[in-house]
Amino acid sequence: MTQRLIKTLLICNRGEIACRIIRTARRMGVKTVAVFSQADRGALHTQLADQAIALTGYSAAESYLDQAQLLMAAAQCGADALHPGYGFLSENAAFAQAVVDAGYLFVGPRADAIAAMGSKARAKQLMSAAGVPMLPGYHGDNQDAAFLHTQADLMAYPVLIKAVAGGGGRGLRIVELSHEFMAALQAVKRESKAAFADDRVLLEKYLPHARHIEIQVFADQAGHCVHLHERDCSIQRRHQKLIEEAPAPGLKTETRQAMGEAAVRAAQAIDYTGAGTVEFLYQNEQFYFLEMNTRLQVEHPVTEAITGLDLVEWQLRVAQGEDLPLTQSQIKRDGWAIEARINAEGPAPDFLPGIGLIEQLVWPPVSERALRVDAGFRAGDRISVYYDSLLGKVIAWAPSRAQAVRRLSAALACLQVAGIQHNGAYLGAVLDTQAFAAGDVHTGFLLEHQAAIAAAQEHRQWHLETRGNSAAAGVAANDFKNSAMAAFRSGGLNPFSRQHHLLPLFAQGEASPASDADTLITKAAASHHQSTIKAPLPGRVISVFVKAGDAVVAGQALLIMEAMKMEHTLRASSDSVIAAVHCQDDHMVQPDQLLIEFALPASAPGA
Repeated sequence: MTQRLIKTLLICNRGEIACRIIRTARRMGVKTVAVFSQADRGALHTQLADQAIALTGYSAAESYLDQAQLLMAAAQCGADALHPGYGFLSENAAFAQAVVDAGYLFVGPRADAIAAMGSKARAKQLMSAAGVPMLPGYHGDNQDAAFLHTQADLMAYPVLIKAVAGGGGRGLRIVELSHEFMAALQAVKRESKAAFADDRVLLEKYLPHARHIEIQVFADQAGHCVHLHERDCSIQRRHQKLIEEAPAPGLKTETRQAMGEAAVRAAQAIDYTGAGTVEFLYQNEQFYFLEMNTRLQVEHPVTEAITGLDLVEWQLRVAQGEDLPLTQSQIKRDGWAIEARINAEGPAPDFLPGIGLIEQLVWPPVSERALRVDAGFRAGDRISVYYDSLLGKVIAWAPSRAQAVRRLSAALACLQVAGIQHNGAYLGAVLDTQAFAAGDVHTGFLLEHQAAIAAAQEHRQWHLETRGNSAAAGVAANDFKNSAMAAFRSGGLNPFSRQHHLLPLFAQGEASPASDADTLITKAAASHHQSTIKAPLPGRVISVFVKAGDAVVAGQALLIMEAMKMEHTLRASSDSVIAAVHCQDDHMVQPDQLLIEFALPASAPGA
């Protein structure tokens, strides 16, 4: 293949992945150019890059998704190549082709491969032909609602409705009963149309206790293709990953080998190049093709940790026309790695994404291999309503899984964030459960173990000193804090400085157990009558289902709103009567804006 050296790289992304790409490119002697929206002016990735170019607009559609602006930026800086990161335009075939047509290298697969896997229905047809095991389902072109309902009934419930063009946990609904199908179908179509400009869906048999296992694949332009072992990504909320690890616990050697070979066949079936991930569902020692992501994954650091490889470097070398650096037999696996995604979001059960100023942010102390932090934010940065809530990732490596779990748990105990909510304490509690320690993971883990997670989170918490008054911490909390620091020292990590020792964990408040994260149920104590519903986030009201005078029951859907790229259903927390509705379809609302009022029961004070 003809090689073309990358001297200047335009990074068409933001946050931690932009910072991650900059780090490798700089080590390789490649000049980096960042782009930023008006909402990201002064962001960390713009400070780390050699050059930063402003984009007009605040929202993703007006900036990071604006292909014309990105190509203009490439011309302005004299770029040789464009790296899309993940999300945004990373799996947009039209953008990949436009980059090549404009004379630049695209750090990713060819447009035809992206298009082949971009349609989940088409991908399943191709994978079935390649001999990759498939789940029962309907992947055809008939999108008639009644026809789809009939297909779901024939499959037997639960059934998963999935957007054909979906990704990142968007455009998914689990349907438990036939009478729930049509409402779920409309929700998926609506969300998919808004997020991907495509409302087509497919149906799959839903496996409630399946594991989500994926294989990292890599291919070069000369036709060589390898896999870099597997990752388990089963710990999820709203179908979005929270904790990932490599390798996957408890797999038989022959299963690992079969999955790796199937993933390579999948990549070869579409003449793939670059980094990709073939995702499978695994249950009862059987695995089934889920989808292929034609990009680098958020969780790629755990693969880097067990292989000792830099996947971004491999991406750049393949884009330049180089052969893969290693053959399959040369790719080794050493130890265990686990990653926690630190999001700006509230606690379970809602996991509401948060916005606001980060007043303080202290990441755990890193070491050469044992602990890594990939961050996109610092103290003083602001979490915007325009993008997702990922602050960064904490990745622990150790010789064994048990050691890696303890190391990551200890690291999360030392994470300190003020000004916004975050999920660090919650993820630490997940790691501390007996079920996780045993490797008993599956996609329904958070719901099944909600009580154990809540208990573990309570055990981890201690209070801040506020206004000169020290709140006494429990013995168990102190014991945990001491053991966390001991874990750092025994793990070979640099001990915390005295300054860090004086800073306790920023507790998230009262622990709240996980539940169905697709639904936001307005919080009200069981013994108190619900009086109002207010907007939890800035967003758009999509549909209002009730009017003044309607009687409602606990759990009944009252309205649907869209916020931070996701649809949320707000439900009644108790039986009541609607007194007034203060919003309507397609209204934009702000945080804490009054949406619905309820009538007070006769026994309530003031009634």
